[in-house]
This record gives sequence, C-alpha cells and structure tokens, in this order.
Amino acid sequence: MKLRRRELLHFSTGVAAMAATSVGAQPYPTRPVHVIVPYAPGGLTDVAARLIAQWLSERLSQPVVVENRPGAGTNIGTEAVVRAPPDGHTLLMTDPSPTIAATLYDKLNFNFAQDIVPIIGVLRSPFVMVIHPALAAKTAVDFITFARAKPGNVNLGSAGTGSTQHVAGELFKMMAGVDLVHVPYRGSGPLLPDLMAGQVQIAFIPPVITIEHIRSGRLRALAVTTLDRFEALPDIPPLREAVPGFEVTTWFGLGAPRNTPQAIIERLNREITLALADPKITARLTALGGTVLGGSPADFGKLIADDTEKWRKVVKYAGIKPID
Repeated sequence: MKLRRRELLHFSTGVAAMAATSVGAQPYPTRPVHVIVPYAPGGLTDVAARLIAQWLSERLSQPVVVENRPGAGTNIGTEAVVRAPPDGHTLLMTDPSPTIAATLYDKLNFNFAQDIVPIIGVLRSPFVMVIHPALAAKTAVDFITFARAKPGNVNLGSAGTGSTQHVAGELFKMMAGVDLVHVPYRGSGPLLPDLMAGQVQIAFIPPVITIEHIRSGRLRALAVTTLDRFEALPDIPPLREAVPGFEVTTWFGLGAPRNTPQAIIERLNREITLALADPKITARLTALGGTVLGGSPADFGKLIADDTEKWRKVVKYAGIKPID
C-alpha cells in the first residue's frame, strides 16, 4: 500500500524528531562533576561535601571533585555556581550563610532563593550555648538573669559578623531581652581560646567543636538550640525551655544552578538519599555533630525559605552590617 504525500511527510518528520531526541538525550553525567564549597578546606561544610562527593563518584561513574572557593561570606562560591551552566556538572554544598546574606548585603549579583535549585538537605546540627566556667550561671535562666543585671558588660563571641553563630546570638538577645556586646572573630578557631580564657563570656558554637571542652570542664554548656535534647549531650536542655520558641540549627545541603533539568535534580536526590541511608556514611556525618536530613528537594527548599525569613527579621532588628 502506497503512502500519501501528507502521510509520508508526517512519518518522515516523526522519524527525524525521534533521531534528534536520541542523539541529544545524553546520559548524565558526561564529564566530571564539581561540587563548590564556599569555604576553605577542612571545615564542616567541606568535610560533608567530600563524603557526599566520594559516594557520588562511585554511583555516577564519573569523578566528583570538591572545589573550595572561599570569600565574601560564601558569596564568591555561591555566585560561581549561579553562573555555571545548568547541566548538573556544577553543584553547591551550602549552609545557612546565603540565607543570611540575602538581607545582610544590600546588593548581590544573585538571588539565592531563586538562582539555586535545592536538591537535598544532608545534615542538620544544633548550636550549644556555652559560657566560661568562672561565671556563676548554671542554667540558661541563670545566665539571662546575670546578663540583665549587667547590660552592655557581657561579651558574645562569634565566628564573624553575619555568621550563623552571630545571628543565633542576636536572636537570643532579641528573644531573651539581654544586652550583650558582640565580639566577632575570624572563625571558631580564634574564638575558642578567648572563650576559654574568659575574654568573651558566651558563644553559640557547633557541638563538634565544643563537646570535648565541655566534657573537660573548660567550657560550661547551658543549652542546645534544637527543639529537643541533643543525643551527644543528653543532659543539656533545649534553650526553648528558658526562651520559649527559640530554635536555631545550622545545616548543609546540595543545590544546583537554576534551570538544571528536573530529571538531574531527581537523580541526584535519589543517589544522596541512598547515601544517607548507608550506615557508614551516616556514622561519619553524625560524627560532625548533627543528624542526617534527607527528604525531597521541596523539603530542602522550605528549610531555605524559612531560614531566609527568620534571618531577615534578625538582621533588620539587630542592624547588622557586613564588614568591608
């Protein structure tokens, strides 16, 4: 049976389209994947990124390389991912810093919530409210009473202006009604010796950095900033018992440039979900001082949106400005 001219034209067009689709639909990934970490090597975000990168290298059959691009409060590394081709070959291991930067900086070359697509949350960790042990306060309520009696005379140390530690302290000041003097450091490393020497009296620091100093008595833990008690410090109550509604966590998660194909986002989410279910990976992540997150891209997106709004209010209330 002969095909009519119009039928033959439709048939030919369909075959051509199928051929084009098969040629263009290349497997992912087709080359090494780069995970940008907007911090120097060795920090918690970097360690988490390297664990996930090692897992993905095996699952994706391509090298997954961690690339550190620190500077400008994570803005340099974040913008590098925003500007990368949206093909899944450049990813971002992020933390809450961009949700703070969204309000902290008057002008950014990107909008984190719009320009980075969430893939999955990896780890969530509390802060520990720690003080110098020479202070008489044994509980968070004791400390609040002490601080209210000495307005402007108690120093709050942090890892730097605009850091998650800083805004956690400012949220505490706002909700507890205390007047503390913020003393910024260039990271937790320089802060700890001064805290243990009594140069600053209080700080909110991740447990992985403080837990050994708490156990040795060089620091006193008054509270954790999660809603529930923290497994590694089961005797330390949540701060919300003294300051109702208080909750702060730091977290790590993976994102990609806007317009990255949904199929790639879903593939990466599935692979990392498997990683977070692996006992060896889970053990190494929880050793960083937190609990694994997991969940859908939408779950991680909600966490980002919630923190962006929370820190917008705190930055505005405290009048925090970036240091040039």
